[in-house]
Amino acid sequence: MEISTNYSITEGELKDKVILVTGANRGFGKAMTMDLAKAGATVIMLGRDLGSLETAYDEVVDGGFVEPILYPLDLEGATAEHYQQLQKDVLDNFGQLDGLIHNAGIIGTMMPIEQYDLKLWYATMQINVNAPFMLTQALIPALNKSADACVLFLSSSVGREARAYWGAYGVSKFAIEGLSKTLSEELEKTNIRVNSLDPGRMKTEMRRTAYPAENSDKNPLPESKSPAIVYLMSEKSKKIKGEQLTLSDA
Repeated sequence: MEISTNYSITEGELKDKVILVTGANRGFGKAMTMDLAKAGATVIMLGRDLGSLETAYDEVVDGGFVEPILYPLDLEGATAEHYQQLQKDVLDNFGQLDGLIHNAGIIGTMMPIEQYDLKLWYATMQINVNAPFMLTQALIPALNKSADACVLFLSSSVGREARAYWGAYGVSKFAIEGLSKTLSEELEKTNIRVNSLDPGRMKTEMRRTAYPAENSDKNPLPESKSPAIVYLMSEKSKKIKGEQLTLSDA
């Protein structure tokens, strides 16, 4: 299902909503954070690098948008105890969670499965699959407190159609698609809607790593696509659930 990026944000349309974004410190994560805050949401910015989180935080505040919350956490090393503490912090401070966007991820390396480095495989799967699973599991109680909650797993075209040499990243995105579908089925009769999203090509560091020979100047900026995330977090998209979504390049 294709989602248009041609969406006009209405001031205050996400007022009083609390949305957690992983990898909120750079790239598409930062662009999403800016637009969600612009729409009136309180964004919990989760990332492992406090310095870049603070820089992104300053940009949101300087823009005159709703002040976000910084939550430093290294997804590669995070344990069940860290996620339980996050659950407690969210419930104690906000009483509910209205949105959860799994944006953080690493690309690993491009090489045949036969030659893939075991440590890098484990690290990629930990950040791209295990962390979203544990984070979602821990935050379902907070999402259940919302009248309209949305969980969004960022995926990729290589998680929907296999391509050689994409290794752990490609496999992790297939896993994310499965996790999203399974969770959507399990939560079908609740107030929590779950979707996966392929954001398409963008001018980001991850894209440059994956396609070093590509002219990145021809790729859309993350800021051109992030308004669509506001739509997906709003009540306007309430009927969209259990879908494999793709952002258009228009």
